Amino acid sequence: MIKAFIIHLSRSKDRQQQVDLLSQTLPVPTDVIDAVDARNLTDEDVQRVYKPGLYAPRYPFALNIREIACFLSHRKAWQAIVDQKLTAGLVLEDDVALTPDFAKAYAAAAEFVRPEDFIRFPFRPHRENGPEIFAAGSTRILRAKPVGLGMVMQLVGHDAAKQLLAVTETFDRPVDTTLQMNWITGLSPLAVVPGGVKEVSSQLGGSTIQQQKPLLEKLQREILRPIYRMRVKAYSRQEGK
Repeated sequence: MIKAFIIHLSRSKDRQQQVDLLSQTLPVPTDVIDAVDARNLTDEDVQRVYKPGLYAPRYPFALNIREIACFLSHRKAWQAIVDQKLTAGLVLEDDVALTPDFAKAYAAAAEFVRPEDFIRFPFRPHRENGPEIFAAGSTRILRAKPVGLGMVMQLVGHDAAKQLLAVTETFDRPVDTTLQMNWITGLSPLAVVPGGVKEVSSQLGGSTIQQQKPLLEKLQREILRPIYRMRVKAYSRQEGK
């Protein structure tokens, strides 16, 4: 059995209409996961789960409280998959819109998915490269290296959800960059392309995760981000040998 889980912060009233639309149009039964509210996280909550410098390559930026809350929200969705003993769960964020390619993308992913699989629905499919392991018409499932970024939608198998819960009791970087570290997670995330989704946060009041940053911090990120990504690619190549 497959169910969908929409991660939604209940006080984000400007996104409720999109949640309702998704609930009505997704091809499987749908639950709404009450997202972890960053405003309710205490210092103790953060210190219990957030451990900077935990893994290599070291993540060069400190997480903000919203990124931590986002990670914990995805963990709630993974826990629901395990608790409900589902074959897989379709986990999506509330700033997602479906495109005409979605029906084929979902059909291919649902046909292929195994308990150990984590299949991403990328909203920038042209950035996904890797060997093709499944095809249905023009829709393909790839084993991308490195794993792409973004957590707008994923089909998460039961065993993959259980594995992710075990290895992310503590974390040191955002949830999407954590999923890139298959040498830590023990998973080999896949991507279905075209993914049939688009990210529409700008139409729904803006991102609930990213915050305005001072100019100096922006410049530092522009320098450090490509260095970090090169290191991730290097680790990914080593893992593939």
